Amino acid sequence: MGGTLRVVLGDQLSRGLASLQDLDPDADTVLLAEVMAEATYVRHHPKKIALIFSAMRHFAQQLEGEGIAVAYTKLDDPDNAGDLTGEVVRAVTRVAPERVIAVSAQEHRLAQEMQGWSEVCGVPVELRADDRFFCSTDGFEQWARGRKSLRMEFFYREMRRATGFLIEADGQPTGGRWNYDQDNRKAAPDALGTPDRRRFQPDAITREVVDLVRARFGHHFGAVDGFDYAVTAEQAEQAFEAFVRDKLPSFGDYQDAMKVGQPLLFHAQIGAYLNCGLLDPYAVCARAEKAYRDGHAPLNAVEGFIRQILGWREFVRGIYWLKMPGYAQENRLNATRPLPRFFWTGKTDMRCIHEVVEQTRTEAYAHHIQRLMVTGVFALVAGLDPRAVNYWYLVVYADAYEWVELPNVTGMALYADGGVLGSKPYAASGKYIDRMSDYCRHCRYDVKQQTGPDACPFNALYWDFIDRNRDKLEGNPRMSMPYATLKKMQPEKLQALRQQAETFLNSIDYAEEGEW
Repeated sequence: MGGTLRVVLGDQLSRGLASLQDLDPDADTVLLAEVMAEATYVRHHPKKIALIFSAMRHFAQQLEGEGIAVAYTKLDDPDNAGDLTGEVVRAVTRVAPERVIAVSAQEHRLAQEMQGWSEVCGVPVELRADDRFFCSTDGFEQWARGRKSLRMEFFYREMRRATGFLIEADGQPTGGRWNYDQDNRKAAPDALGTPDRRRFQPDAITREVVDLVRARFGHHFGAVDGFDYAVTAEQAEQAFEAFVRDKLPSFGDYQDAMKVGQPLLFHAQIGAYLNCGLLDPYAVCARAEKAYRDGHAPLNAVEGFIRQILGWREFVRGIYWLKMPGYAQENRLNATRPLPRFFWTGKTDMRCIHEVVEQTRTEAYAHHIQRLMVTGVFALVAGLDPRAVNYWYLVVYADAYEWVELPNVTGMALYADGGVLGSKPYAASGKYIDRMSDYCRHCRYDVKQQTGPDACPFNALYWDFIDRNRDKLEGNPRMSMPYATLKKMQPEKLQALRQQAETFLNSIDYAEEGEW
């Protein structure tokens, strides 16, 4: 006995993980454990659970192939303690290591739990920082210190300079601009054909996991049927390479576009792989930059792609650790309305909401504009409770972990942090959805009508949101245009819009707390 017990979490499936870098194959043991507590602290989408469990089993198989001792607990092991701390204690009892080493969790609740491992295990526990990010939490705190506002654009430029991605020899950004977002807002034409993503036939390990998930988590939102995700680093790299080859050249132009029946368009759908450790963010950004340098993809596509990883992904993680635990309670707009049941069922005449919820049920995925400007905007203008909205986003997406989900929802979508993350609320009427999608053409509601039985609900909800939050938002310089319009609006028209919004909101079937 002796040696070190090295604990690997389900979202740490990277061979270069800090806790594995000095592993001694002759003395150490690696612990991976499928536990009910992590699968059910929210009712995760079955495809997310299947992805993590199958990837964990394949990762364990990889380590064993290298001659490394692995202690692996399956969910249906009769001796399974049910939570991660219990499994670490069980492993310490069996293995009798001299110490335990792990990389600290990225979710605040689990990181706090891990702080108590040494006491309950009775052996020294070393918690290492997660170095799979470009910017450490200490580095982000240092960048944020003394700033009046925290804006992703300025952080992103620092990350570009620090990494050298899309930076020329003279230190200037490639192409002379830092950001090509203005070039990335084209609606997809009707005849646009899009290649499918790389899909993978489940092997015996994955089929066993799928059966387990179907039996244990079949009551969760979504279904595990048709599972075809990558479950190894090799497969994830194949999926990403297929994106670079087939989709990246058009990603920039159409990254904000939405179309009925086309959930992926030119998106990579690699967030789930990045966030569980199957893909390395540095390698992904480097490969995208190479596609530009080789003339395979245009600059607006590559810069936009790199910005999502090097910019937004790193920025929201920094905000999360800078502001937790209080950030989870933010509700600056005092939004209290429960979550509509159609967020779970998809049963609504609003075609945009229906499309996004249905594809999310099937794929455990929606792209960033669908999340922000469809379900997110509805949640914002309808005044939905941030706690309920955060719960929903954490449940339904395979790439959702609190560190990345919470700032995107609380800060970006709901403006519930009062402007910590974003400079203005992303409130919008139906015009935006009509401009960026074909959803409105297939909808019962008329996007051009503001009041009446056929009016698009987004239109009245938008003006109701603007009016009822006047005291909190009117002083925001980026909100000057809607408030200037509001001041010119006839009182009778505003009253009609507010009545329209109230009538619609009162017609909604709301879910009970804890129902899902």
